[in-house]
Amino acid sequence: MKQLLFVFIGGGIGSVLRYLISFVFKKNSYNFPWSTFIVNMIGCFLIGLIFGYLNRNEYIKDPLTNILIIGFCGGFTTFSTFASENFQLFKSEYFFTLFLYITLSVIIGIGLVILGFWFSK
Repeated sequence: MKQLLFVFIGGGIGSVLRYLISFVFKKNSYNFPWSTFIVNMIGCFLIGLIFGYLNRNEYIKDPLTNILIIGFCGGFTTFSTFASENFQLFKSEYFFTLFLYITLSVIIGIGLVILGFWFSK
């Protein structure tokens, strides 16, 4: 039960932070969903950083995993929104933007997970 509470708290904090960031980047310029992209890239870096730190210090089964990785990063990142926005770009026939958004998100996202893991050393 305690584990669920940690996930709940972390998820709530992550979701509220994502909501606040969406106000800073609320205007999607050039039909590109900047707020979701930025949140996902920050989330990729953070999950790499947190995972690297917890793994290095053998805390991977610690409650910190539940509150930070599962809760916070899970509530903060927005992959379902990412998928929905890609579908909207497809329906609107913005194929170049669709390709660019998917490609940048995957390549930069994976790169930032690696960078975050590397920075945690």
